[in-house]
Amino acid sequence: FKIKTALAPEVKLADYKKIAVELKDEIRNKKNGQADIEVTEKEIDDVVKDVRRNIAHSRLHQEKNLDENNHSHGEIKDADLPEIDEQFLKEIGELASLADLRTKIKENILREKEMKAKDKKRIEILDEIIKESKIEIPQIIIDSEIEKMLAQFKDDITRSGIKYEEYLAHIKKTDLSAEALAKAEDDLKKDWLAPAEKRAKSQIILTTVAKEENIAPSEEDIKREMETILNHDKNLDRFRIRMFVEGFLTNELVFQFLENQK
Repeated sequence: FKIKTALAPEVKLADYKKIAVELKDEIRNKKNGQADIEVTEKEIDDVVKDVRRNIAHSRLHQEKNLDENNHSHGEIKDADLPEIDEQFLKEIGELASLADLRTKIKENILREKEMKAKDKKRIEILDEIIKESKIEIPQIIIDSEIEKMLAQFKDDITRSGIKYEEYLAHIKKTDLSAEALAKAEDDLKKDWLAPAEKRAKSQIILTTVAKEENIAPSEEDIKREMETILNHDKNLDRFRIRMFVEGFLTNELVFQFLENQK
């Protein structure tokens, strides 16, 4: 028998340390004179209203004995929103007062904004390293990324309570025949070609930097993260979970390494 497989791609890395420093300095210079990350009162008000709406929705389902997928109760209006009283604060987390609720919301919004800002910086550094590096990706690796994206897409659609085939037919404006759905899925994969290639290049760059710098997570950290995941679902494949955790932790360490360059 014969086996045909792709070899690991050859990578000629750019000077990733220099790029990390230069971009960090550039980002710092752009930030000079600008305000730090802030949370406005309106942003807090909007979240408080969303929380009240969610509580109203939950109470309505309990009163009418409806499951979460049944929305026959009609639209929830502002008049239906609960008052922020002791019972309301208890339902959302044993908070003592509205001030405590607003403080908690502000902390969460600030943390989310800081995470987005950090992710944005990391993407800029990684994009520049990819741009300056030389790397040829075998098609089989790009195809593999597309299949991962498709699997995640199907999972997200299914968990939202919608059948994948019906959603695909809707977004591609086609019928539910096998031929039409197959073509719709192929069109979807073509749309993902560029993002899949970028994802593949990003992961190969991160893996190569980790190898060059001998960056690897500790066994203790790997096991701790694995147990956290497996506590939610004991039936998951331990080997696949380990591969996922190792990759995730290694990527995080590489980003930290790049961010700490001076």
